[in-house]
Parts: sequence; structure tokens; C-alpha cells
Amino acid sequence: MDNFDTKILKVLQDDSRFNAKQVGDMVGLAEDETQKRIDALEESGVIAKYTALCNTEKLSEDIVTALIEVKVTPQMSSGFDAIARAVYQFEEVKALYLMSGAYDLCITVEGKNLREVSRFVSEKLSTMRDVISTSTHFILKKYKTEGVILDEDDSEQKRQVIL
Repeated sequence: MDNFDTKILKVLQDDSRFNAKQVGDMVGLAEDETQKRIDALEESGVIAKYTALCNTEKLSEDIVTALIEVKVTPQMSSGFDAIARAVYQFEEVKALYLMSGAYDLCITVEGKNLREVSRFVSEKLSTMRDVISTSTHFILKKYKTEGVILDEDDSEQKRQVIL
């Protein structure tokens, strides 16, 4: 990867809707060279996926999101990796990270309601052999995610001041 690849990635991370010509214009490359570089970044796995970031507050269906901290016993030969692979196979799991601190793993889970997320924790996650303990935190409101502010409509000016 060189400086042009880094610039291309930055542009696509900010808005993946740009086509190769638009990206090339922004980074100073011809369209065909830009497309070759984008293709190479995709093939190498640097670009893993293009996706839309949705403000779930504005969707008609409710989605419950939780952060779950998990303490596990690492396995002798594979450490945390085998446990992580088993956990990220679950459909409910949207993100999974190995963390420093009191807990080993941090999982982002989505469900249709609190009961669905609770069932995931109690029936699937906590019953795994190497899971020692969990701590579940339900997300009440998202203000900013992936660098995007989501609550601009909820400005402080709309709130009534109580004296």
C-alpha cells in the first residue's frame, strides 16, 4: 500500500458511493488506475465490505442493541481465537473484539427486543464451556457511530429549560 491507496481508502470510508472516476479526481489519479487500485484492495481483503450506515432511530422497526462484556478461559492451543470463532458464528453477533481490562471479549449484539437479546445471553453465550461471566449493557440511544452524528435533529434548543 502506498499514499494513493491510503487516500483512496479514506475517501471510500467517508462515502463508499463514489465511483472510481470521482475517487480518482479526489486523490489525483486517472479513473482506470483508481479502479485497479480499488480492485486490488478488495481482492487483498483490505476492503472487506461496502455498507450503508443506518440511523436505527428513524427506522419503523425497533432494534435493541447491547454491548456484552465476556470473561472467558483461553484455550491451551488457540488462546482466545477458537472461542471468538464460535461466538461470531451466531447471527445476533454484529461485532466482536478482544479487549484488555477486566473482560476479554466485547460483543455487539442486535435483537428485535430485550427478551431476544436476553435469550441470546442466557441460552447461547453463557452456556458455552469457556465462558466464565458476562456483563450486558443495553444501548439506550446512539448519538454518534462510525464517526457520524445521529442525533442532529435532537438539538439542545428543542429541550425546555426548567428553572
